Amino acid sequence: MKSLKIKNSDEKIEVGKLVCVGRNYAKHAEEMGNEIPEFPLIFLKPSSSLVYSGESIIKPVDSGEMHHEVELVLLIGKDIKNADEARAEEAIYGYAVGLDMTLRDIQSELKKKGHPWTLAKVFDTSAVISDITLKKDYLLKGNEKIELSVNSEVKQSSTLDFMLFNPVQIVVYLSSKFTLERGDLIFTGTPEGVGAVNVGDEISAAIQNIGKLKMKVE
Repeated sequence: MKSLKIKNSDEKIEVGKLVCVGRNYAKHAEEMGNEIPEFPLIFLKPSSSLVYSGESIIKPVDSGEMHHEVELVLLIGKDIKNADEARAEEAIYGYAVGLDMTLRDIQSELKKKGHPWTLAKVFDTSAVISDITLKKDYLLKGNEKIELSVNSEVKQSSTLDFMLFNPVQIVVYLSSKFTLERGDLIFTGTPEGVGAVNVGDEISAAIQNIGKLKMKVE
């Protein structure tokens, strides 16, 4: 099992399941031609898809268009089920910068056929994470800047207060559907500006006061 990298701590936390929220920024939903959701849209990635800042993103040979999506990631610190807002807030143990890499051409084709688009989201190196910032070291305000650049050119730039569902609301909703466990990571959705990256591109991403990451596409 992989262990998370935590800032200013030797604590060992094994990676659990990766839970991802889709269409959590209205402008991103609009740019993709999708409706604004009434509740969080959820999909999962296996922990084997996770890589850390400084490693490489490997573009699958069977995809013509791989897109970047920068996201706030939540680390769950305790097992919870059917949590209210207070328990959900308590269960959030830390934060990180994440990337949800997406094979957009494959996703579009699967959606046209009415098929699940798991294979557009699940492949080795499709989930990227920075070191974890523990909540005890920084309490999220909810209006932090989130940004991503490709080859030093800014592609995505927004603030976390544009989320349709905030972190606590997401945790409450998820815990009403299934148990969240210590070590689970929740990718909370991406703002507008997603786009393709190619082999040789360098991606950098940051969330104000949370962290930074850098990756190269191979």
